[in-house]
Formats: sequence, C-alpha cells, structure tokens
Amino acid sequence: MGIVRNIGLRSFLLSGIFFFSVCLLYYISSILKTDGHYVYLLDDAYIHLAMAKNFALYEVWGMTKYQFSSTSSSPLFTYILSVLIKVFGNNDQIPLYFNTLFSIGILYVFSKYYAEIFKEVKKTIIATLFTAFFIVLPLNILSGMEHVFQVFLFAVNILCFSRYKHSKRAILGFYFTLLLMGLIRFESMFYFVILAFMLSILRRWKEGLLVLLLGFIPIITFCAFNYQQDGYFFPNSVVVKGTKLSFDVNMTSQLKVILLDNLLLNISFYKIGIFPLLLCAVFIYRDFRVKTLKEILRDHFLLIVFSLLMICHSMFADLKGHLRYEAYILTGFSMVLIPKCKELFFSFRSYIRKEKLVSLLIAANVFLMIYKCWVAHPIMNNGGKNIYEQQVQSAKFLHQFYNTSKVVANDIGAVCYYTDIHLLDIAGLGSVETIHFNENKKGFDQSFGNFLSKYCIDHQYDIAVVYEGWLQGYVPSYWKKAATLKIEDKITVARTEVSIYSINTKNLEELKQNIRKFKWNKNVIVTIIE
Repeated sequence: MGIVRNIGLRSFLLSGIFFFSVCLLYYISSILKTDGHYVYLLDDAYIHLAMAKNFALYEVWGMTKYQFSSTSSSPLFTYILSVLIKVFGNNDQIPLYFNTLFSIGILYVFSKYYAEIFKEVKKTIIATLFTAFFIVLPLNILSGMEHVFQVFLFAVNILCFSRYKHSKRAILGFYFTLLLMGLIRFESMFYFVILAFMLSILRRWKEGLLVLLLGFIPIITFCAFNYQQDGYFFPNSVVVKGTKLSFDVNMTSQLKVILLDNLLLNISFYKIGIFPLLLCAVFIYRDFRVKTLKEILRDHFLLIVFSLLMICHSMFADLKGHLRYEAYILTGFSMVLIPKCKELFFSFRSYIRKEKLVSLLIAANVFLMIYKCWVAHPIMNNGGKNIYEQQVQSAKFLHQFYNTSKVVANDIGAVCYYTDIHLLDIAGLGSVETIHFNENKKGFDQSFGNFLSKYCIDHQYDIAVVYEGWLQGYVPSYWKKAATLKIEDKITVARTEVSIYSINTKNLEELKQNIRKFKWNKNVIVTIIE
C-alpha cells in the first residue's frame, strides 16, 4: 500500500502541475480582456453569487434583498458561498477559489484511484489527465459554478464504492456523498433511483433503501421549504428548464419531447454520450455468452448505472450547457471504463490487434475529448470577455444610475449581484410571477404580453434591460426604447444586442442622458435611439 500511495502522490503532483498550468494560461488570457479583473464565463455564476450575497448579508434567499426567489439550481453550493461571504466578505472571486480547491481534490482522487489500478506513475498520470480533460474540468473551474463540487462528490463516491467491501471508511464516504449530491444538482435523483434499482435486482434491499433515503431526504426537505415559500417544489430553474411528464391530455406530446427531441433526435446526446455508451455496451454484451444475468449485473454494476444515467439525464434534463451538465456522468464513465481497458496501457499494439472494435471505440472517445477541448477553447478564451462587455457593463450602469430602481431584465446574475435593484425577470428564474409563462419550455403568448404591460404599470417599474428578441414581439406599447448595446462576438451570451427601455416614459430623456454619461467599455457599441 505504501508503494501505491507514493505512486498516487507523485502522479497527483505531476498531473497537477500540467493541469493547472493550462488553467493559468486561460485565466491570464481572460483577465487581459476584462481590465485585469477575472469575470466568469457565464452569467449563471453571478446568480449563485447574488443569492449568496443576499442570504449572507440580508438573510434573504433570493436574487434581490427584498423577497424570496428560489433561483439557484444548486442550493447547497449557493449556501456554502453565502457562508464564505459571511466569513471572508463579499468577494466575487470566492467561487473561483472554491472551485480551484475542489479541483485539487478531484485530481487527488483520480490519482489515488488510478494508482491502485496501474501501480505506475506514467500510466496513472495519463488516466488522470484524460479524465480531467474528458470532463473539461478547466472550463468548469473557470465557470465559477457548482459542477466542480458535483464532480468531486461523484469521484469520491466511485472511489468509495470500489472499496466498499473492504473499508468502513469507504462505506461512510459512499453514503455521505450521496447525502450531499441531491442538493448540489437535482439530476442526482436519477443516480439515486438507478443505484437503488440495481441494488434491489441483486437483492441488496437494505442498501438500496438506504441509498433512496439518504439521497432523497435532503431533497424532500428543501422542496417542502420551497413549496411553503412560493408554491413550487423545485427551484425556478428546474421548473422552467426541466422536462415535465404529467398524466393528462398533454402526455403524448410530452413523451414525444422526452423520447424523440431530448434523446433520439438530440444531437448533443450523440456528441456527448454515444461513444461511452457503445463502449459500455460492448463489454456488457460480451459477457452474455459466458455469464448469468446476475453475474453480469454484479460485474458491470457501475457500467450499467452510468449508461442508464446518461439516458435518463438526456431525456429529463439538459446536455446543452457549455459542456458542464454532463461532467459528472463522464466522470463516472471514465472511472469505470478505464480499468476495463487497462491492458491497452501495458501492451498497446497487441491490445489493438486483439481488440479492434474496443480500440476503435476508445479512439472515438479520445477524439471526443479532443473535440470537447476544441469547443471549450473559445469559451475559456473569450467567454469572460462576453460577460464583461454585456452583463457586467449593464450591471455597472444600473449600479451608478438605478441602483435601487425597479428593473425588468432577462440575464439576471450580474445585474442583481452588483446592484440592489428590484427585479422582474421575464425568463422566470428570478421572479415567481413569470414562471407560468416559461415552464416546460413554452413560448410567450398574448397573455404574457397583457401581464407584462399591466404588471409594470401596477408596480411602477422604471426601466428594462433585455434582449428584445426574448420578448417575442410582446414589448408593451408604452415602453420607449432608449438605446441598444451591441458587442461583436457571441460566445457565451444569448444575443449580441441588449435593448434598454424606459418604462416610466417621463424619464426617457434622463435615461438617454445617463447612457451618454456612463463610461462604457470600448468594445460596446452604444446606439441612442433618437
């Protein structure tokens, strides 16, 4: 064990030097384009920060300090950020520091896990780095969101599962990580159900029941609290973006969305999940000729679990989130498939000659890793620049002139974190009033237009900072456009142009003057509507 521990430690140090050198290069590239201050690649990171700030400083779980809004899709991550803000102060770099710390933990777990399999430094480093880049860990660190913590929990969970029969600490680690997973990402529910299902098939009833209890009790507790506050069990983002299956007249169309649109006709499913799934299928199919079903389920337990997890995630969740939503599943695939292919590391040529199909699928997965890194490159290189020029500039403008005003918006992270505005979010993430118009991915209609027009008058809103296209033609007639803000490239923003409207038309000229006075970033093209 001492030799393996030493191999794991050396692999961890050498892998870390290479891995964090890559991350540092992208970090430097980013801050050179954002006036020396690191800006996250997605506005979503600022949603967590806004909620954490308001909970830490004002004890309000919401996007603003004025009212509850269950916007965070990762309650535990947001809560941890709020604790860190309470202790260390309101610093927008806290998520970056947090992710860096836990990515060190991820590399350590990978190195420890693979060292026990290969018992050699070079091969352990290759496996560790492949897994890290296969899940595009650098992008997830720099995004400042919860996916790094999620990957860490899954990596620890799988490491503990591999030692489940030999260590009480491993058993505790396995169940403790299950306890946390659900409140990091609600998609973990699929993992709990599939694990329990597989354990029950193997007649491990008590373990299956314990998985369900530890996985779902925290989720049920949070959902009950959430329902008391706003009438929805899940956070707004899950309600708005998730796929609903209800047993009513809409069931047929919902099944069509789930099975066809989300799975069989979903190009993201094939780009992200098909090669790992095919490799799993080959290993499982081979054993059907020589083993009983029970032996296959036992020997390929996690292969089956993560294959079903990929399918369930694609049907009911999302795979189109800038290479982040699938990271935990690909972590699982890597940690269970690489040991199955370990002979490739020891006798490369003979393995390829003997295992032509498997080798072809391994090559496809390597290509998938290269493709994902290629896709991630412009996001890491210019994503922060996008957010800085659009969302952060809008937030700074609001902070200077409309810091406590009533504002209609759609990308709500930065504008809420850097200001104390009263918010109406047309996308439904930050305002329960608009969830009805957004849930189950439906488009706006005349009822939304009527609601928006009346609501803004009744509640005396001042201005709107929105993507005009997102209003889908339902801009209230009394709104007057004051200006447009345009940037050149669309990397991580939804549109290149933001429109600023005066809702209280008495202040239209004052709004235009404020837009002229503000010192916009040189890359923002400001057009005043005369």
